[in-house]
Amino acid sequence: MHKGLTTGQISRITGVTVRALRYYDRIGLLKPSHFEGDTRLYNEEDIARLQKLSVLKFIGLSLEEMSTVMEIGSGSDLRSALQLQKQLIRQKIDHMESVVQAIDASMDYMEQQEQAADWEELARIIHMIRTERDWGRQYQNAARLQARTRLYDQFSTNPQGWHNWFFEYMLEATQELRSSSTRPLRVLDIGCGDAALWVRNRERIPPRLEITLADASPGMLEAARSALGAAAGRFQFRQADVMAMPFADNEFQIVIANHMLYHVEQLTPAFTEISRVLSPRGSFFASTMSSRHLREMEELAREFDPALRVLDDTLEQFNLDNGAELLQPWFPAARVERYPDSLVVTETGPLISYMTSTPMNAGKVLKGETLEQFMAFVERKMADQGSLVISKDMGVFTCRKL
Repeated sequence: MHKGLTTGQISRITGVTVRALRYYDRIGLLKPSHFEGDTRLYNEEDIARLQKLSVLKFIGLSLEEMSTVMEIGSGSDLRSALQLQKQLIRQKIDHMESVVQAIDASMDYMEQQEQAADWEELARIIHMIRTERDWGRQYQNAARLQARTRLYDQFSTNPQGWHNWFFEYMLEATQELRSSSTRPLRVLDIGCGDAALWVRNRERIPPRLEITLADASPGMLEAARSALGAAAGRFQFRQADVMAMPFADNEFQIVIANHMLYHVEQLTPAFTEISRVLSPRGSFFASTMSSRHLREMEELAREFDPALRVLDDTLEQFNLDNGAELLQPWFPAARVERYPDSLVVTETGPLISYMTSTPMNAGKVLKGETLEQFMAFVERKMADQGSLVISKDMGVFTCRKL
């Protein structure tokens, strides 16, 4: 493609109508990169953007939702963008399959009982159909996880990686508990997200652990199941809110809350629930970050624009600085272990992709010409300094139920 393709040419190639292309242009979702007189010309980046729009429309996002999420992850490469879209489509397929299975179960019941379907079964089907996933929010969550993973994997100075370090630390801290038990230990990972902790350590999981992965988001549970692949049969998956968990008292010997407590609205009921489901002498691991985590990233954004915000202020809710005090009423002997690491970033794409994926205003501000200016600003910084060094301050509180 040299100068670009016209609206008509794009329509013939992709099947998207000229009317739709012009409408996307008018509302700002897809503006062509070049003009020759009155002729609109689309380049490769515009086609990639149109492809992304098509996927978002397919999974059910409204135009307003598409406008919100289109700039998430700006700076990511095409392969990463396609991988994220594939993940969301797979989750939608899984959701539709669960509805099909519920209908099949109801039909089987009718055949076996030779009567109309049970009202509770019908109500469950209706609920599953109506409770469609918030795919816009799901896309934002998935994009943020992908952008963070890519940035950390490429530029972290500690080669061990957080998930491997945390997993080994947890195994060492529970060695006595595991060796003294004659029965398999029950493990709860609450707020498990995409199960990255287990995906990255699936070959190292001790045989005598019965693991439940729980998350408030059904979409994240589907992502976790998909990411685990053949290993998913080793786990139980439960939708659960940490503030009101559907588990019995003293049910688990190990509870994990990996980088999730700072998202919890009310910590008092959350800690009460965690203590309730944790058995006596059981171990609770709560990981988080400090206020110094990624601070240079925020400083970089504000140097470009004092009003620009990148880091989510929810971290103030539960961090390495205030965590021990917050845990004290339930776990008075909580101790913290820090993970030594930092980022040395040498590429703008992964950095900007992460910065525009957070729930703060960077994703909305850094668009179009402003995004290009910011990319040039970051590239100049890297050229002058050789790299951008960014602090990471992560760790875990280890607690024991007395």
